[in-house]
Amino acid sequence: MKKVKRNYLEINFLKDLKESPPFSKNYSVTLVDPTDFQLNKFFYKTIGKKHHWVDRLVWTQKQWIDYVSDKNVKTYVLKNEKELAGYFELILHSEKDEVEIAYLGLLEEYQNKRLGSYLLSVAIKNSFLNKPKRVWVHTCSLDHKNALNNYLSRGMKIFMTKTAEI
Repeated sequence: MKKVKRNYLEINFLKDLKESPPFSKNYSVTLVDPTDFQLNKFFYKTIGKKHHWVDRLVWTQKQWIDYVSDKNVKTYVLKNEKELAGYFELILHSEKDEVEIAYLGLLEEYQNKRLGSYLLSVAIKNSFLNKPKRVWVHTCSLDHKNALNNYLSRGMKIFMTKTAEI
């Protein structure tokens, strides 16, 4: 058994975002449209293998397609010119008037270059396009070592902490 600490963070106003500037003109973030479950699956498995992302590993192709086809799920990719570098998924919870940053990550060769700060800034800005009461995310002690600091540095605040054994 291993103890895992999970922090839940939120930001309530776009004005509270401490934005990270664009990394360079070579990088762009775009909405995946039309949806492509293979892209979500690729990022989830590739980024997640080091961080114990396991809940979706058992998903069937139909489950992946249903998930990415949901009108409340938006996937964005970060590219370095034409090369994939990272992604994030937003889930609009309209009944609660909030947006969840469900997954956010960079491929290993793009980590530790301050791109995570830029990607998170874009994720928060795009979340507020839906005019939610809040944008939230959770991160845990298995995620990248800079993840929690990145969320805090962008202006997010911890609203709940839980510890679990896995």
